[in-house]
Order: sequence, then structure tokens, then C-alpha cells
Amino acid sequence: MSSFDKREEGFEKKYALDEEQKFKAEARRNRLLGMWAAEKLGITGDAATAYAKEVVAADFEEAGDGDVLRKVSGDFKAKGVALSDQELRAKMDELMATAVMQVKAGT
Repeated sequence: MSSFDKREEGFEKKYALDEEQKFKAEARRNRLLGMWAAEKLGITGDAATAYAKEVVAADFEEAGDGDVLRKVSGDFKAKGVALSDQELRAKMDELMATAVMQVKAGT
């Protein structure tokens, strides 16, 4: 194997690892968002955990964060929780930073 092939293989492995960490961080962010939203909705205990799983599952409906945003925003509106989409997006960004740190730390 030439040194070029070794470098290419190294870049491919790093890309795969980066993508895996990104996926894990997004899933963790969605779980954290679900638990936070459950609290705002007055959901506790096992029901809060189940709701967080629904938020994680919502992310598989389409590419991007729009599906998660729509789910939580719709649930807030249905329960009369006053929070704008911009505020919700800011919370998602905040939780993404937390999730990235947790994934990198291996927790």
C-alpha cells in the first residue's frame, strides 16, 4: 500500500468517525430537547422519557432539524406553551453544544 493510499484510508476513517459522532450528538441533543420540552409540557417520569424518544424518532422523518422543530413547536402550541420558533431553535443550538461535549467526553 502506497503512502497516498494510507493517507486516503486515514481520511476516510476520520470522516466516518466524524459522521458517527455527529449522528450521536444530534440524537443526544434531541433526547435532551425532549426531556426539556417534557418538563415545559408538565410531563414527568416514564412519560417524559417516552416523549423524549418521540422527539428523537421525529428526526428520522426528513433531513435536517425541521422535523424536530415542528414536532416540539406543535406540541407546545397544542398545550398553550408560549415559546417562539426562534427561542426553540436557540435552545436546540444550546443543547447541541452540550450534546457535542458529552459525546466527545464519552458520557
